[in-house]
Amino acid sequence: MFNNREFYSKAYTTVTMGLRQHTVFLKKMTQFILQEMPKARYSSLLNDFVESNYFVIDGDSLLVTCLGDKSFKRGQDLHFFYLVECYLVDLMRNGAQFGIIFFEDAECAYFPFPELLPLRTALILHLQHNTNIDVQTEISGCLSLEWELFLEERHPYFLIVSDEGLNDLQTHLFNFLIIHSWGMGVHVVLSSGQESDSLKLYAYIMQSTKRNQKFSKENQMMSQSAYKSLIQHLEEDKILALTSHFGHLRWEDMVEEAHETIFLLRQLWPQGSDIRSVLCVTLCSLSLGRYHCFLENKKKRASDQETSVRQVDTDCSALQEVEDLCRLHCLSIAFLLRLPLSQRAQTRVITSHWIQNIQTFLKMKKWCEYFILRNISKFGSWNLNLKHLSDLNDEHLLKNIAFFYETENVQEIYLNLGDFIKRDYEHLWNSVSHLVKEFNVGKPFPLRTTAGYFLGKTSSPIQEISSENMSNLGFIPMTSAIIDMFLGDTLKDLPFLKSDDPVVTSLDKPKKSVVRFRLRTHTTLSDDYDMTKCHFDEKSTDSHYVNHQQKKMAYQRFYGKSLESVSAKVIVTQTSHPEEESSRKKTSHDTKPKKLTKKQTRRLMCQEQKEEELRNDLVSSIHKEMRENLNSGIKKLEDCLKSCSRIPEKLELEMVGLTVCFETWKEHCRGEGKISKDLSIAVHMMERIYSLLQRYEGFLLKQDYEFIAKCLKYLGFNDMANSLDPTLQMTDKKKKKKDKYSIDIGPARFQLQYTGHCLMRDEREDLDPRVQEFIPDAWQRELLDVVDNNESAVVVAPTSSGKTYASYYCMEKVLKESDDGVVVYVAPTKALVGQVAATVQNRFTKTLPNDTALCGVYTPDYRCDALNCQVLVTVPACFEILLLAPHRQYWVERIRYVIFDEVHCLGGEIGGKYWERILVMIQCPFLVLSATISNPAHLTEWLKSVKQYWKQADKIMEEEFISKKKSGQRSNSLKDNLCINQSYEVRLVIYGERYNDLEKHVCSVKHDDVSFDHYHPCAAVTTDYIEKYGFPCDLTLSPRESIQLYDVMVQVWNTWPRAQELDPEKFSLFKNKAFIKKLDARKYEEILKAELTSWVKNGNIRKAERVLENLSPESVSDSKDMVKMFPLLVEKLRKLNKLPAIVFGFRNGDLEAIAGSLCTFLEEKPESKSPLRTDECHSYDADIAKCLKKEKEINAKQNKIKANDQQKARKLERKLTYTAEHIHFLKNLKKIQEVPQDCTYGDVNALDTKSLKAVFEQVESTRNGKKLKTLAQRGIGFHHNSMYFKEKEFVEILFAKGFIKVVTATGTLALGIHMPCKSVVFVQDSVYLDGLNYRQMSGRAGRRGQDLLGDVYFFGIPLPKIERLMTSNVPELRGQFPLSTTLVLRLMLLASKTDNANAKVLSVLKHSLLSYKQPKVTKMLKLYFLFSLQFLVKEGYLNQKGKPMRFARLVARLCGHEPSNFIFVSFLERGLFHKLCQPTRRGFPQNVVETLMLVLANLFGRKYIPVKSQDANFRFTQSEVILDELPEDFKAALQEYNLKVAKDFASFLLISSKLVNVRNECRLPLSRIKFTGEEYEDSQLVSNLMNCKEGRVAISPFACLSGNTDGNLLQPEIVNHVVLRTVGSSVMQAPVLWSQKIDNQGRRMPLSAYALDFYKHGSLTELTRDTGMSPGELLRLLKDFAFYIKTISYSLSELCENKDDNVVLAFRQLSQIFYEKLQKVQN
Repeated sequence: MFNNREFYSKAYTTVTMGLRQHTVFLKKMTQFILQEMPKARYSSLLNDFVESNYFVIDGDSLLVTCLGDKSFKRGQDLHFFYLVECYLVDLMRNGAQFGIIFFEDAECAYFPFPELLPLRTALILHLQHNTNIDVQTEISGCLSLEWELFLEERHPYFLIVSDEGLNDLQTHLFNFLIIHSWGMGVHVVLSSGQESDSLKLYAYIMQSTKRNQKFSKENQMMSQSAYKSLIQHLEEDKILALTSHFGHLRWEDMVEEAHETIFLLRQLWPQGSDIRSVLCVTLCSLSLGRYHCFLENKKKRASDQETSVRQVDTDCSALQEVEDLCRLHCLSIAFLLRLPLSQRAQTRVITSHWIQNIQTFLKMKKWCEYFILRNISKFGSWNLNLKHLSDLNDEHLLKNIAFFYETENVQEIYLNLGDFIKRDYEHLWNSVSHLVKEFNVGKPFPLRTTAGYFLGKTSSPIQEISSENMSNLGFIPMTSAIIDMFLGDTLKDLPFLKSDDPVVTSLDKPKKSVVRFRLRTHTTLSDDYDMTKCHFDEKSTDSHYVNHQQKKMAYQRFYGKSLESVSAKVIVTQTSHPEEESSRKKTSHDTKPKKLTKKQTRRLMCQEQKEEELRNDLVSSIHKEMRENLNSGIKKLEDCLKSCSRIPEKLELEMVGLTVCFETWKEHCRGEGKISKDLSIAVHMMERIYSLLQRYEGFLLKQDYEFIAKCLKYLGFNDMANSLDPTLQMTDKKKKKKDKYSIDIGPARFQLQYTGHCLMRDEREDLDPRVQEFIPDAWQRELLDVVDNNESAVVVAPTSSGKTYASYYCMEKVLKESDDGVVVYVAPTKALVGQVAATVQNRFTKTLPNDTALCGVYTPDYRCDALNCQVLVTVPACFEILLLAPHRQYWVERIRYVIFDEVHCLGGEIGGKYWERILVMIQCPFLVLSATISNPAHLTEWLKSVKQYWKQADKIMEEEFISKKKSGQRSNSLKDNLCINQSYEVRLVIYGERYNDLEKHVCSVKHDDVSFDHYHPCAAVTTDYIEKYGFPCDLTLSPRESIQLYDVMVQVWNTWPRAQELDPEKFSLFKNKAFIKKLDARKYEEILKAELTSWVKNGNIRKAERVLENLSPESVSDSKDMVKMFPLLVEKLRKLNKLPAIVFGFRNGDLEAIAGSLCTFLEEKPESKSPLRTDECHSYDADIAKCLKKEKEINAKQNKIKANDQQKARKLERKLTYTAEHIHFLKNLKKIQEVPQDCTYGDVNALDTKSLKAVFEQVESTRNGKKLKTLAQRGIGFHHNSMYFKEKEFVEILFAKGFIKVVTATGTLALGIHMPCKSVVFVQDSVYLDGLNYRQMSGRAGRRGQDLLGDVYFFGIPLPKIERLMTSNVPELRGQFPLSTTLVLRLMLLASKTDNANAKVLSVLKHSLLSYKQPKVTKMLKLYFLFSLQFLVKEGYLNQKGKPMRFARLVARLCGHEPSNFIFVSFLERGLFHKLCQPTRRGFPQNVVETLMLVLANLFGRKYIPVKSQDANFRFTQSEVILDELPEDFKAALQEYNLKVAKDFASFLLISSKLVNVRNECRLPLSRIKFTGEEYEDSQLVSNLMNCKEGRVAISPFACLSGNTDGNLLQPEIVNHVVLRTVGSSVMQAPVLWSQKIDNQGRRMPLSAYALDFYKHGSLTELTRDTGMSPGELLRLLKDFAFYIKTISYSLSELCENKDDNVVLAFRQLSQIFYEKLQKVQN
């Protein structure tokens, strides 16, 4: 615990210093937070998987953030509540779970802002009464004990906090909250800088690190003292504020007076009323009474002046004037009660402000409103309708009424109120009159009894709405087959510009800049594929190069073999000629077996005799070792069984194992077992029996069955024994004798509790000729059928269940069919690409033509044989490049199958859009694989619709092809390659049973040692959860956990009616079966869960709660220092035989540190007593001696060769160097062998010397190579995304082989990487440890075929977090916004360059997952497509026929950075780059290149950092890290471009608004409170005040209340907040790049200058220190930036006719310099 209970009492009794004396600490705290801000990661808070992500929002941060919204105007309460609810709905629409906390102390910060006090109070009441959100208001402060206990109980993923308050004092309060949260291990998310698109919410995440926790702990006492002083200071402000307005009245007096006022109204209105009416009456009466007293007191103080109370004072209004103002207020509330929002949204906007004299009363009124709202909750029995708490004030409406009665009404414009409004108003004012006792407030009419003004005079008091800046609402006419087929009937409903419109006629005018930059019109630009580094030149004839590549390929096969022990299969193409086939058959018939000679017979007999001797020796050694040490003997037996291939040998070994276990059990029972029996021996016996009956049932003899039955009899399992040997009978004497060997536990209970991990399964026994390695399950056979029938399938099955085998079967099928067909395997990560490619190389061998390879790889970093292979392994982004490249379509035609692995990444933050697009573009069959999708049926239906589209498209293309062929026309040959047998069926194959059970354990530190507590899965649920949702579908129990659940249920409810029925020994499914099977145990588990659920639903909730409490582990103590305690944890795992293990964390540096601490622990371990491996050491001595002898021979030869024989000398020199290196390597291996076994975790004999040397050589010169080799010598490794591929490969190979047994890793090992282990350990909490990552990571535990049980350990993960991880659902795929303007251009390019490409283009446009079965979304996408076309036509990238023009290819080439690609070309066309790039005789000056870098950094290196980080007192080691703005000419050009595009996008939103249901727009998005109704036409005054219907077409009616109009659509910082919510479009989808991005509090967000700084100084170390980014993240960003510079340089060279163009030369120079600097830091 961060603080303890005793600390609080001491801290609060300590005499504290004043606030001024704490200034130094407050500044220190502020600076610490500011310096941490650049390290914040900007990423998505909500992916498709967020059910486990419970987090907390600081309510005051939420309030301050929404108040700072630039679209909001103070006083418009309903608009404010709309902004709050929009924010919360954006969080909730992905299923997020969160609570909101309003600290009591935080209220003090609003005393200087009395107008916000009632708003805050109303917000709390609204959230509590009108929403289902968990709102906490009873916690005093962020340093209180209650808050600490809350965090310990809930442990939220993160806390959303504002980085800046309304003033410095509130900012300090937020800072205290941030610091304390870090100290408690809770991460912080900044409310500023957040952005959302259609499905994601992005924000800055500041994680709780050791440094943050240390600061919090070290300043604990000072924080408490400073916090208390700050609160005391704010309390003093409260007293001053009250005194200035209410004189001698104390806080309690005002609360009591407000309570009395409400009580009086309750007596007047006993039937209750709407909160707006109640507040209006009580507020007017209370504020008038208080103002009356205020004036009286003022009169007494100024006794020398003889003025009456009702006369106007010099600095404040008279009482009669405020009475008039209160009348106007009552009238405005009458308007709110009657008018629908749609009518109020048309209210004109008064720009005048309240005059100074009325300010005192307005502030007093706000204080009174606050006190009244504070008392509302005390009147619970009164029938108060609190639904409209969000609409208590409308200041614009009040100003409108005031303006009318003081300005327009004077001009003899008398307008009636309308009957209903008049009646409501009179009722309100009469009630006010009744409550005010001190004086007479007058009658309801006239509304104004005084002639004074409430509003100041201005030249333009009414805001004018101008639409001059908006573009003409109409589209440019276009004609194209794609446009006609996609938009169809939509076009007839849209406005189009006439041919003589200036916008249309301007399209024919050529751009002047094109003449300056002369283009090659028909050049095909190099794409990303061409730019990617090729690691193999198949045309090279250099012998050394070829030899190097052969070694590399051999190493790849070795890598693949290390991942799985599968022999390579030789593939022969099944397209042989008939003559060859018949001759082959004839040869096979004519061939007769030859007789063996005597010599051959003797040789075979000798060989068999030797094998028999070896087998006997092996059996003897196992028997001996098991007798000496049963556990180690069993391990050796298991290893031998894995290495054996012949069933008779395996059977013999199993029988030996059972025999020894039986003998050991008898000896134990005769000795130590008389007192207490060691059931582990009985468990070993049962494991052997299960194995014999499950695997060798068809090979067991009668005597084998008899012996097994005998063993079971001795254990006391008579029914089980009789089922195997009914003839086995015992005399009473023997029976009595054997009772002493019985385990005294029922057979059913024993099987479930002790041998549940090895229960027999109902597996198929019939072989499948298609599978040689194993007997496939029914669902796996269905997958093989899918492939055989050329069908498609969506496969959802747990990790390690065997779903990937279908992928390799699919590859084998295509490889056999021909030498041309291609299978594409799409993997989510580069690491998985490498593994799959290596596995394919190892699995298959095929003789292919010289220009064809079996397997190729294509990732953004490298490619090898990508387009000349039959199996391509790639990532989604690269596959999309190939599919959309017009000049690659010849290769696309060859694709026969596509396999998508880990397809749940479709919903991910990065790369999800690629998955979706390639799924709809492929015409061939596919396999979609995943372990974690919750809506597979929806995904399958969508893919079926896509396949049906392709079925129709293929049919049309085939008909056209046949028609052209018949008519003799030239036709595209691609249809000759149509898969005639292709099926368009898409099957859904679901398999939910994991082969190995997973058991969870919580680690804690007790008495300076690590202990493990079993975590029962039922402890993760609550009775509320069970009642609402039942048990999660994938929350399964192991058999022993089922028994544990039953026992606790019996213990809790002694008279449980079904206790006997569900007793394991009497349970119906077990009663008639001798051997319980896995499926039986699963059914028993489901019945127990259903019974517990019935307890909850049938009134036995308390009993169910006690069950769950008893199953919960004890409260675990803190894990202390992870680096220090981690070695003890691993040691414990080793003792329990739970290695190998993968240890998951989320920070690269921490993972390397704990791996290093583990290595140090082993190195410092006391000398072991275990014997050294002398045999292995002697063998290395012999090898070293041989090498030394060889070295001498080489030296002797060197002395003899002639001086002029240089070639031979070099050859001998290389041999000598190699021999010396080998000797050094052998000596190191010998040192490793000399390490005692308990001082290393690895198995140094897992690899032979040659293989080990090859692996170690791979990391010889890498950055982490030395460290990795040192760790590997102790059986340790680490694995994260900042490592080189060779380094990760090094760890993967050694771990798979068993040389390494402990690996610390990030999520790089979670996505599909084949690195199964026995145990998984979570050692670090993080915002990225969510339900999806938990499932992916924990799925590594339990190796099928090796482990019968997998174990998951939580070390330092809070219990509430564990509960949420285990109960969270798997992700639901919903798709993403599928289009972008650049994608539209790429699709039009494809359609224009390739015949028959229209079908592919339409598949992308028509079949997005987001629009599936969503007609409104489909229509919106059509409009967005049309907007993109309009933009492309106006910018000159397409003509009116949809054909590409000018720089279209360059824009499409830079597709990864929209909208920067459009802006770059805009600058180029304007000649800005030519103006800048003026060379001298020596080339381009440094200032020119740096300016060019500044421009490119602003375009392609955009990384925003939190706004407040600019206030930090950084001491930069090299230069400022804030990027400067663009040069003035570039900035002006950008602003002009942005304004033009913003107008077009605004027009698009205006047209899209026609799709909107206005009634849905008039209700709050979260509380669903409606503000609809018929417009009120009975009032002339209403018609006069609300006559602004124009200019508010696409604006939310809530936003209109703050005066927003369609003109605000041109302001990017507020577009998303004001546009109609159901339009479904975001400003993020417009191709604009604003030079100054504004956050949601109206502050300019700075850009990081990482790219420019690196160019100037070339130091990665200094840049890491200055920016706070990790080296891995910086390298990734810099590599991307370098790639884009290189891409621009290449593309300009290819496009420009003039090779010596200054711009081309400048980019070439810049690209070369930047690349060289990057290579330097990488090496």
